[in-house]
Amino acid sequence: MKKKLRTGYTTGACAAAGAKAAVMMLEQQSTISQITIQLPSGIPATFALHGQSWSSDTAACYIIKDAGDDPDITNGAEIHVQARQTAAESADAPSLIIAGGAGIGTVTKPGLAIAPGEWAINPVPRRMIAEAVASVSVRQDNRHHTTTIVISIPDGEERAKKTLNGRLGIIGGLSILGTSGIVRPISTAAWTDTIDASLDVAKACGCETVILSTGRTSEQAARLALPHLPEEACIMMGDHVGYAVRACLARGFTAPVIACQFAKMLKIACGHENTHATASDLDLGTLFTWVEAAKLPRHFLDLISHANTAREIAIATDFDTTLMEIVSARAQRAAAVHAPGITIIPMLCRYDVSTRQPPPFFPATSEH
Repeated sequence: MKKKLRTGYTTGACAAAGAKAAVMMLEQQSTISQITIQLPSGIPATFALHGQSWSSDTAACYIIKDAGDDPDITNGAEIHVQARQTAAESADAPSLIIAGGAGIGTVTKPGLAIAPGEWAINPVPRRMIAEAVASVSVRQDNRHHTTTIVISIPDGEERAKKTLNGRLGIIGGLSILGTSGIVRPISTAAWTDTIDASLDVAKACGCETVILSTGRTSEQAARLALPHLPEEACIMMGDHVGYAVRACLARGFTAPVIACQFAKMLKIACGHENTHATASDLDLGTLFTWVEAAKLPRHFLDLISHANTAREIAIATDFDTTLMEIVSARAQRAAAVHAPGITIIPMLCRYDVSTRQPPPFFPATSEH
């Protein structure tokens, strides 16, 4: 029987819970051990607190993020929150300020939900924090005070090196994210959200086209072949080709480059929206029928009949141009089915990346 995967909580939910707890300790002038907040869906969530401290005008605590069974880079991170209350400088001074501290990134490029120069704390987490703070019975003279919430993640800058934050223009740490407050294990949301954000940044930065790559090796090869394109044009789509081409079309990128190795390109050509091994079948039989219809020499058919993998075929044929064009043409047609009106530029990348031999383009210019 398949084990049910455990859900977790977003950094935004952890930050909101920490903010409520810190303000409550400041209000009550006492330590509390756990806190409950309402998630955007209305579901309550309870968090254990660590590192509690308080004084007359400052309180702090942290929550250890539990991402459930999702392989989240922020799983186990300490989400620290400090609440500080100061006298308002003027009658129109804000009653609440939300800021970042160590390990929280700042936005440097346009196109994201947060403007350049701001802390990378997304709109929904900001709203959750504000609502959580407002739910606490604060001091009666609060209108004459400003409450400042500072969020930090001690090892956030180091963790951020394992993300695409730098490319998105989020510098110096992690983002505080989440729309529902819940992390669903092994979901596609993290990938598709990153695709959307990356495309928005590319658009805002004036990119005329983008490169969709299935992995870092393919991206590296594509950048060697297209050195004139800026970093913002490089979009890591992973296996989500169907979603990525629709997202491109929605933003006016009608001729994106798709850079991948032969096995992935064959899956795209076969019409699969997702090229992961568990989400699609690698149909060498389909390739056989295409090659047979194109009247390629018999040894190609024999090779395909006895091959175990698409990679084996590509290497054994030394990336035969006609064979590559057959698959590229089919990939171009399949992408247009996913996103009518799009014309992808297929780029087949070799299995070894070499500065002396950048990958060739195989644009589909004829039917096979």
